[in-house]
Order: sequence, then C-alpha cells, then structure tokens
Amino acid sequence: MTFTPPASHTSRPTLRGTFGMSASTHWTATATAQSVLERGGNAFDAAVAAAFVLHVVEPHLNGPGGDLVALVRPAGEAEPVVLMGQGPAPARATIEHFRGRGLDLVPGAGGLAAAVPGAVDAWLLLLRDHGTWELADVLAYAIGYARDGHPLVAGAAATIARVAELFRDHWPTSADQWMPEGTPPATDTLVRNPAYADVLDGLVAAGAGVGPARGAHPPADDAQRAQAPADDALAAHASRDRAPRDDRAARIDAARERWMTAVLPEAAAFIAQPHRHADGADHPGILDADDLATWRASFEPAVTARFRGWDVFKAGTWTQGPALLHTLRLIEDADDLDPASAEGAHLLLEAQKLAYADRDAWFGDAGGAVDIDAFLADDYVASRRALIEPAASAQWHPGSPEGREPVLPPLRTDHASTDGSTGEPTVDRSGQTRGDTCHLDVIDRWGNVISATPSGGWLQSSPTVPSLGFCLGTRLQATWLVPGHPASLTPGRRPRTTLTPTLVSRGDEVIAIGSPGGDQQDQWQLTVLLRMLVGGYSAQQAIDAPNLNTTALIDSFWPRTWVPAGAAVEDRLGDEVIAALEQRGHLVRRAGDWALGRVTAVGRGADGVLWAAANPRGAQGYAAGR
Repeated sequence: MTFTPPASHTSRPTLRGTFGMSASTHWTATATAQSVLERGGNAFDAAVAAAFVLHVVEPHLNGPGGDLVALVRPAGEAEPVVLMGQGPAPARATIEHFRGRGLDLVPGAGGLAAAVPGAVDAWLLLLRDHGTWELADVLAYAIGYARDGHPLVAGAAATIARVAELFRDHWPTSADQWMPEGTPPATDTLVRNPAYADVLDGLVAAGAGVGPARGAHPPADDAQRAQAPADDALAAHASRDRAPRDDRAARIDAARERWMTAVLPEAAAFIAQPHRHADGADHPGILDADDLATWRASFEPAVTARFRGWDVFKAGTWTQGPALLHTLRLIEDADDLDPASAEGAHLLLEAQKLAYADRDAWFGDAGGAVDIDAFLADDYVASRRALIEPAASAQWHPGSPEGREPVLPPLRTDHASTDGSTGEPTVDRSGQTRGDTCHLDVIDRWGNVISATPSGGWLQSSPTVPSLGFCLGTRLQATWLVPGHPASLTPGRRPRTTLTPTLVSRGDEVIAIGSPGGDQQDQWQLTVLLRMLVGGYSAQQAIDAPNLNTTALIDSFWPRTWVPAGAAVEDRLGDEVIAALEQRGHLVRRAGDWALGRVTAVGRGADGVLWAAANPRGAQGYAAGR
C-alpha cells in the first residue's frame, strides 16, 4: 500500500543548502548554533553554544542541573558514538533509605530525586574532544542572555503560573528567581538570571590562567574543524585522552573541574535541607560532594539495527532507545506502514506496546538488563511479532528474550484516563504539572553531525539554589524501589532515561533526529522516520503530518501509571481512521489537531545537499541554515 500523499503545503519549507544546518526546540538556540557555524565553528562548537543557551531560554524544559544523551558522528567516521551525560544515583540512594522515609516511589519533584547532574560536564567534554572554539566564546551567548535578559516563552510562563503556589509556600528561592514581582511573569517578559551568568563566568575564569592568554577562539583549519577520521571512533576518543593536552583543552578541563568540585557541591549542600517533595512531605536531599567527585561524562558505543537499507543508531539499554530498534524490527516486513491508515496505525500502536513492555521489564543500568543482541535476534523478534493481532491488546506483555522471567515492576493501572504521558510529571501530587525536554541537531559542511537531547533540572524540579540560579534534576524518579529489577534504584547506577536521540545513515546520507516528550520521544520519531524512509516524504512534510502514540506503557515518571489499550491521536488523522482504531479496541484520546510530536531533524541527502526541518507545534521550534 502506498502512503497517504503528504499535504501540498507545509508549515514552513524543508531548508536546503550546502553550508550548514541547525534545528532545535527554541529559535534562539537555533540562531545561536547557526551563528557559530557562520563564524567558522564546527557542528560541535555550535551544539555546545546552543545547549547552554537552552539552559537559559527553556528553563522549564532543561537546566544546568539536568542530564544529556547525544549521538556524535565526526566527519569521516562511519558510525556515531554516544555522548553519555546521565549521572548515577548517589551513594546514599538506596531502596532502604527511601522506604524508610515512607516512600514506595521516588518522588517526582524535590532534591531527594536528584542524580549526579551530567549535562554540563558532557557538553564540555564534547567541546574539548571535538570542538575547535575557546570556552569563553562558546559560553558568551548564554552569558549574554542570562545577564541581559530574554523574552520568556509562553510555555515557561505557563509552567511558572502552575507552580506559583508551591513556590510561594514552600520554595521561596524559586519564587524569588521566577516571580520577582510576586506574581507569575507574563509571556514575553524580559527575564534575567545574573546568578547563572556569574556561574558561567566562573567556568571561563577557571581556565584563564592556563596557557597563553587568548582574546578569541584560535583559528582552525578544515582538518581541525572536521575532526580527522579514525579507524575506530572510541579508539579515537581514547587516543585524545592519552595525547598531551593543548592549552585550550586544559582550559576546558579546568572549567569541568570547577563545575564538578565547586559549583555542584554548593547545589548539593543547598538541597540537603528538608523541603517539599511531590509526595506532599518534606525530605532532605542526599546527593553530596563525594558523589560528584567520582563521576565524569564519557563516550560509549552506540547500538544499531538495520531497517530497509538504513542503519539506525541509538544509545544502549540505560536509555529507552533500543525500543525504537525493536519496533523497527517488528514492522520491517509489513505491507502497510502508513501512520495515517487504519491498518498502519494499528500495527504501530501494537508493535510499540510489545517493545515498551520489554523496555519496562528489561531495560536499565542496575544489573540484569537484556543483552541487546538477544533483544534484536531474529527468532525473538519473530516470536514477538506473532503476538500482534487484529484487535488492540489490553495486556502488559513483556517477553523473555534470554529465557529469563522478568522482574515485574508495580503495575499501577489507570482505567479512568486515556491521557498517558505527554511529558514528564514533576511537581503536584496529581502528576499533571509536567516538565519536558529540549532537542537540537546540527550538521556542518565538513560532515560533522550531532543529535542531542538535553533535559532535567527544570525550574519546577526542586528549589532554586539562589547563588547559582538553577536547581537540580529529578531523574531518579525513573527508578523502581523494588530489588532485582534492571531499573531498580542502586547507588552508582544510572536511572533508565527516556532521552533518546537518533542518527540514521545509508552511505553518504545521514539523518540526525529527535524530540522532547518523555515516553513518546521515539514514538513521535518513528512516524516521521517511516514517512521519510518508506513514504518518500520530505522532512518537513513528515514532521507536519498527523501523529499518534500509544499510552499503554508504564509511565517513566512519577506516579508511574499505565493505561491499558490507551492511544493518543491528532484529530487530523481523520474520523474514519480514528473510528476504525476504536472498533479494534483502542481507547483513543483525541489530542487536537497539532498536539503530538515535537521533532526536529537535520541531514544530508544522497546528492550531498544539507537539509533541516523543525516542529511547528507550540510555535517554538525552528530550523536555520543555508
């Protein structure tokens, strides 16, 4: 069956050119990345500059106290590596400690849920190993917006309004930062964060005494910007670590050291005082300086599967990323993969139920996680594919990819709602005040490409540290207080994260793609990828097309419920298709015409032309390039 023809008009064009392309969830970050490219920086310089700007302009979606996953492919290398910016649980973060405080789940808000923040160290590692610019030049954009101000986006203004009572009554430092006039700021209010500007100035100053003084980024030739190819990407990283470090690298390392040993310990000490959490009680945080001293961001191998001639790369099972690979394996031989047909939509929903049931049973970093080869093996994929039936399943059905029985997490069924998660619950006891995530993609003329998803440390995650201008994240809420599960809370182990950027390649063609959206990140990417790789849509046509996702999975965020047979669809999918899904037994929630999916993407076509596209939903994401 052919795909439904794409709309003749898109919300904006797919950008095309040969110089460089940037796309992100906020126009200012996209403009920043493109500015760096225009000034001679490479894709990694641009991504780091944009990422620090995202801390400032999307504080409700990510922050310096959060985390990061990225796929990084330097020019000339065949495969990407994973930039791992997800910190582990603190040493005192034991199941017994949380149970002793009367908790059966890690709260969705408050410092008790803080893992080691990984985003900033990861960005600085990327800049050191693959960038070409000086740290001062890269951070100048974010410092300027933090000190001089930026117009507050509507989403941030709405978030502050929703948590205003919490801030006034329990988190006064957050009220001081985000409601300095005593009331929530209106959209487009000029907002400043001088404390965070000072923090970033301090990182620059930490390296000021290293090597000869330089007033601007040093010149870099094409080989430096492109990063010379290596036979093995991880070997290349290791060789860089062993090589004598130049002054620029030493300056960045000095900033990393200051961040981990001076800045973050100040935040940890602040949240050690009892404060209100999402369960309605006051708890002290348990992250401390020792936890911060023993961890650093790193690079690691990506995992991959092939789909119809394309290689699809994801991070490992400490993320939800391999569930996309499994879904693609489940559906690769199907005749109808059109998300806008009743048959195609049903298949995608049912395949993803199976993939995410395995995610919820087998993914994690705490031991006992599934071996990726077993998970993607032909016989196991075939056995799971055989479970897809014409009617919608209302069962949570994990498999046994290695012959082991899964350790089942608590199944908190929500029969009253078909809503499911469209973000990440963080504050109120109903779970309706949600954070979310950012995404950015950059490709340059030399062939460097990155897909990155930073998140966590939302302004509503935990009380603002007044001297720093930011708060710590709450990623530990994605762990279970049940022994023996791969995602059990375990000191020194990473919580399983929903952050899941994607890189796809075929010969000289490449796609860097991702989306905010918690558990929906890969689901929304899936429909876009199918329309591009199978349906022949342009990137912007695929992003604009009507979307859908299953909600029949265990929410990765507090209060950790699931909705049997639940599905969310955009009304533009059409009454006929929606009625057909309901007849098959799907519990469908109509989300509105433009509500599901916040995908951005950049890439390079077979003709060598670069392209970029961004999500129009929410009127915030933008692409730029030439």
